Amino acid sequence: MRFSHLMLIPALALVGTAARADGLADLKAALERLQEPSPLKVSLDSSVWRRNGEGKDADETTGLAAVAIEDGPRGMQLSYSREMLVKLDAEATAVARNPNAKTPTLNAAREFSPTDLRPMISAASSLSHMLEKSSLMTEKADVYQGKPARVLTFAQSIDAVSDRDRKYVKEFEGRVHVWIAADGTPLASRITQSVYGRAFIVVTFEAKNEESSVYALAGTRLVAVRKESRNTASGAGEKSDQKIVKTLQIL
Repeated sequence: MRFSHLMLIPALALVGTAARADGLADLKAALERLQEPSPLKVSLDSSVWRRNGEGKDADETTGLAAVAIEDGPRGMQLSYSREMLVKLDAEATAVARNPNAKTPTLNAAREFSPTDLRPMISAASSLSHMLEKSSLMTEKADVYQGKPARVLTFAQSIDAVSDRDRKYVKEFEGRVHVWIAADGTPLASRITQSVYGRAFIVVTFEAKNEESSVYALAGTRLVAVRKESRNTASGAGEKSDQKIVKTLQIL
């Protein structure tokens, strides 16, 4: 059977598309490329909402905090405004006088630990480590903020749970969705986790976690300019709900 030149054009186009369809390779190459420790100055705002209990007995708190971050040859340095320090000191004094005092600013500022900040200002490294314990399920064409993109969906293994906690987990399901540009640069991600387990024989617990991130480039560095996490947990007759939103502005 003979194929005309016109018949070969669409066939070759399909081959070219297949050759470019390896989103995982593109993503890994981009993450490797975007781990350059270029100097960075940002401001970060943290908004924390927590509720423990249900109904009229629920204890609900909301807090806001802000910090300036500089990351460079001298390492990561944090600086707080005078207004922030006054609020933190006032709440610390209130707790010293009354251990039941509300500390909304302190609660929000606790989100500024190195383990919480590094994934935002060094997002490529954080995303790479997370994908090491995940396996690719699907890759699909999609649209992100009105532009063509690809979305990669990964299954997260129970290895994402610490050894200490894993012995209590009976059921675990985790999914990681990563939207990437044509060159593999991450645009956004969403992580969902569902955990069911039992502790001390009679106590069962259930938890659901969801974390969404939006990424941007700061020179040769990938940063998360917004991260929103929502966590719910119930067990032993108690229930807790938490929402944390962090927004980062490149200076």
